[in-house]
Formats: sequence, structure tokens, C-alpha cells
Amino acid sequence: MKRRTFLKSSAAGLALTVSPFAGALRAMADTPLPGGTLHLVAPYGTALTSLDPHKTWESQDLVVSKAFHRSLYNWDTTGNRPVLDLAETVEASDDRKTFTFKLHDNIYFHNGRQVTADDVIWSLNRIADPALNSPGVSNVQPISGAQAVMDGKAKTISGLTKVDDLTFSVTFDNPTDPGMLFFDGSTSILPQEEVAKPEFASHPVGCGPFAFSEHVEGSYVSGKKFDKYFKPGLPYADEVTFTITDDYSAMDVAFRAGEVDATVLSEDAYVLYREDPELSKGLIEVAELFTRHMGLNNEMPPLNDVRVRQAINYAIDRDLVIEKLLKDKAIKATGWLPKTSIAFDATRQPYPYDPEKAKALLAEAGQAGGFTLDIMVTDSTSGRGVAEAITPFLKDVGITLNMTIADGAVVADAREKGTAMAWMRSAGTGPDPVVALRMFDSRMSRAAGNVFAFKDPAFDAMLDQAAAAADDAQRIDLLKKADAYIQDQAPVWFHNYNKGILAVQPWLMGATGNVTETAVLEVENLWLTQDAPGRG
Repeated sequence: MKRRTFLKSSAAGLALTVSPFAGALRAMADTPLPGGTLHLVAPYGTALTSLDPHKTWESQDLVVSKAFHRSLYNWDTTGNRPVLDLAETVEASDDRKTFTFKLHDNIYFHNGRQVTADDVIWSLNRIADPALNSPGVSNVQPISGAQAVMDGKAKTISGLTKVDDLTFSVTFDNPTDPGMLFFDGSTSILPQEEVAKPEFASHPVGCGPFAFSEHVEGSYVSGKKFDKYFKPGLPYADEVTFTITDDYSAMDVAFRAGEVDATVLSEDAYVLYREDPELSKGLIEVAELFTRHMGLNNEMPPLNDVRVRQAINYAIDRDLVIEKLLKDKAIKATGWLPKTSIAFDATRQPYPYDPEKAKALLAEAGQAGGFTLDIMVTDSTSGRGVAEAITPFLKDVGITLNMTIADGAVVADAREKGTAMAWMRSAGTGPDPVVALRMFDSRMSRAAGNVFAFKDPAFDAMLDQAAAAADDAQRIDLLKKADAYIQDQAPVWFHNYNKGILAVQPWLMGATGNVTETAVLEVENLWLTQDAPGRG
């Protein structure tokens, strides 16, 4: 990559705290032992949204996707930056708009066919296709000609060019760091002939370290080592199994019983583990690039009035919720971009707790008599728990919270269809701040990420200006201003930036903290010591 300055600043802005024990695990000089079965967890829902990585941006699905699929780049958890994965080289033009990639010549899909430049071009075009409504569309939108495809004015992206079977170029409208766009699982490279089969959604085929074996809905997903994986010697394990659950109590019991090798922790479990002399040795703490919020349907009255949305932000005491309910496993949000974003503005203040200001804004908006806010939540601490905690604060200013508890997939469907008035959510807000802020781009559909239906051409123009800035410092300054504008317009209730906690068993080697999503582990690098239950 020639864009060294931007990558350097990206890495510098990412925070990661690891216990000495976890650091020692990764630093051990023992030679990795091949074999065994990894027992991991897909921890955010009772079911997967989709096994097609182009159709989901849910963390629950991306945890599993990491085993079966690969994108052009990967996120290096050690250096906290994107690194080339499927390509062996990339050359950038002087204006940093055109990048020429050469794929490794030994990459194969699980059906045995070699991965070529045609597969990359087809995959990126598929993501941009408006008929698919892919949530990964914001990652391909910066490519020249992608917007025309998204608008239905073209069939293929003009900025994608095949050079030969293993070489292709990507041209962007503005200076870009492609690593920030193409490391995510939603930009996985897929085989067209397999995607065309009706069974692809239930039997995915990719080029990842494990080939899909079985999916028992609501229970588990498993895969077996892919012998033709392009990285020699990897993966170390013979098999991987992901238990699908959002029951943190069950995950805690399973971890303590040695039935899973690693798991994320809830707020209550975090308190117990950090106070336990043994369990505390295996904790990896990560300041994640996620923003927890209450999503608001900006098209639905009275939420279409900015004063009502601002009133909700003034009405709630975030500090009390974070301290008492979340056990300080969170960092108070001061905007959309999280603390570990390169465009985070440390000088900006959050909405203060000011119920009188909230009442005044509601009165100005003609809502002095109050209104009912219907909210959909999952049965979890971050969903139902937070909704219950903020209910008295909202009631104090005249807003009655009417809660519906549903499965995560049901909530996601209601968000995308625009039938939900409000919902609790943790959204990925990094590492590329332009992509993170595209969630409020008027030109993005709900399915493509703008589930809030926030429409403001002035903001779109601000974001476009930031994306076009050639100077990194200028770009970051413009992004800070765009984020401040979003904070003022309050399309969501800004809650917190998540502190992810990963608990790792002493027999699991190679686990590291991932700021883009704690639960997403680099499964190809994980290995089990001789005494691991997975070798029994």
C-alpha cells in the first residue's frame, strides 16, 4: 500500500487492553499443534440472519462467516489495521484512486475451482446490485460507477477492470484506502455458480479455512478443515463448531464447564470474572468500534421532528444506566463515531442529562402532552434491560415506552421494512468513519444501512466533501464536523461505545482482541494445547 499515512493514523487511533495472562498465551513459543475441534460461540442471537455473507451485516453472522469466507483484505488484530489477504500485491496510483491487485495463484473455493479476478469483479457487482439490497453496499459505493449500479442506471461497476485471470484494478471516485472497505465479511468473494444454486443460503461455499459441514438452525454451525486453503499449514484445527445462542447465562455455564474455548461476556459475568483469581487471567478487553443506540424511525411522527429526537437524548441519564445496569462495561457516547475511530472528536461533549430541556423541546414540537414510543428489543441486557432502565426517565418528560420483545432477526426485519418505530441496537461504526457515517446517507436504502430513514442533503454533501479530501488531516476534520452534525440532528439516542470482553480458556492459543468485533476470532490461527477438551 502507498497510503501509509492514513493506515498509520488508523492504527494509532485504536485502543486495546489485554491482560498479562492473555498476552503470555499469544507470546508462547510452543509450536502450534494441528488437529482437534474448536468450540466457539455465535453469541448475539438465537438464529442466524443469513449464511450468505452478502446479505447480512449482523455480527452474529459475521462471526460464523469468518470460518467459511474471505475478502480481499483481513483485519490484523495485532497491528490493528487492514492487511492484504487474497491478493499478494497491490499497487496504488499516485492520486490514490486506482489500485491494481494481483491474486495469489493458489486460492480455491470449497468446490475445488480456482479463485480468479472474475470472481472478485462479480462479487463486488453483486453487492452493488439494488435487487440484492446488500448491507455491504456502503463498502462498494465509493468505487467509480457503483452509484450508477445502485441507482439502476448501469448493470456493472465501471471502476472494476480485469487485467488478466489473476489481476484486476479498482478505481474510486476519491482518494481511498481500499483496506478499510474490503476487509469486512460482507465483501466476501464468492463463486457465482454456487450462489446461483437454491441451496447456497443454507449450504455456503467460499474460500475460507473451513468448508461448511452442517447448520442446525438455532443450535449450531460446523465446518471441516479445507485441505486446499491457500495459506500453508492453516487452519490448525480439523473442525470448528459455533454454538448459536444469546443466552449469556448458558454461555457462562458452558465456559466454566470447559465446553467452549472462548466466549464474550455479559455485564454481570464481566464483574464476576474480573474478580475471580483464575478466570480473570484469561480476559481480553477491547474498546470496540461499535455504537450502542436506540434507533429511531425518522419518517414516523413525531420522530420526524428533530426537537423530539433531541428531547429523547436530553431526557435520559446515560451515566446512571452505564454504571448500574452495564457495570461500567461501556463508554458514554458523544456522537456516532466511537472513541477508537480515527475521526473521534475528544473535545465534543455528550448530551447532558437535562429533563427540563427535554420537556421544553417537546412543548415546542407540539408534544407537551407526551406520546407513546413503541420500541422493539431483544430479551437481553442491551435490549430489554436498557429499555427498562430508560423507561422512568422518558416517563418523567411525558414519553411512554411501549416495549415489544422479539428475536434479533425479527427486529432486524422490522427495521429494514420501516415498520419499527424504535429499537435497541449496536451498530458497527468503524474502522472507516466515512462508511460508518454512510448509515445516515439519504441515498442509502434501509436495507443498505440507513434503517433510520434519515434524509438530509446537507449532511450528504458534508460527507461527500470529506470523502473527496486528498489530505488526511483535512478529511478527519471534515468527518468530525459531519459527526457533530449527526449528533445535533439526533437521528438516534446516543448511548455508549461498547467495551467488548473475551474470555479465553488456558488451552486455546492464538486468540487476540478484535476492535472491529470482539466475538470475531481469526479461526485459522487458533490451536489447542494437548490437554484441550477439543482433543478428547
